[in-house]
Amino acid sequence: MCPGGGYVGYAENEADPVVAWLRQLGLSASAFRYPVHSRHPAPLDAVRAEVARIRGRGTRRVALMGFSAGGHVAGHAALTGTGHERVDAAVLCYPVVSMEVDAHEGSRRELLGDPSDAEQRSGTSLEQLVAAGAPPFFLWHTADDSSVSVRHSYLLAEALSRHGVPHALHVFPKGEHGLGLAVGSGEPEAWTALCAAWLAAQGWLKTGRAGSLDD
Repeated sequence: MCPGGGYVGYAENEADPVVAWLRQLGLSASAFRYPVHSRHPAPLDAVRAEVARIRGRGTRRVALMGFSAGGHVAGHAALTGTGHERVDAAVLCYPVVSMEVDAHEGSRRELLGDPSDAEQRSGTSLEQLVAAGAPPFFLWHTADDSSVSVRHSYLLAEALSRHGVPHALHVFPKGEHGLGLAVGSGEPEAWTALCAAWLAAQGWLKTGRAGSLDD
């Protein structure tokens, strides 16, 4: 689970509280603090290495969850990992997706530097990396997010649809950026129940034994 923070830090409400919720579902989960203030591909390489480490101990399935910039690095790893770095599902919460269209300038600057070239921006835009055979995705966003435009999630969902990748997208009318579990936020608070139902449908939550995000 990769918390957000614009590639400059970590939003703590998107770290341990989310881990605690996942564990309440019966899942094995942990927050992974990938490198920040680091240029691409350092954050991506770190997430891939963590996935490979978990698989190396005999783990059968691994899922990634990420928020905002953490959603970007989690999605990037999910769309590009192979072999021991392969990911079986991804949950992205108000993610940074594109480094080209409606880019989150802070994340792009920290990840790619300023200026960045067209090849760098394209190569780190998740909507450009989707291919048939990608793992299933769960996405949620708020329509009036003023920090990371909801267009990011629309771009990724459209690419997933175009390539026939199973996915769910939930967009709530109102809610500020960085909600985390969104407790007390109104409609966005429903995302956790929707996500749990999606995980169950994907076979991660099972009667008698809940399954595991890394088991």
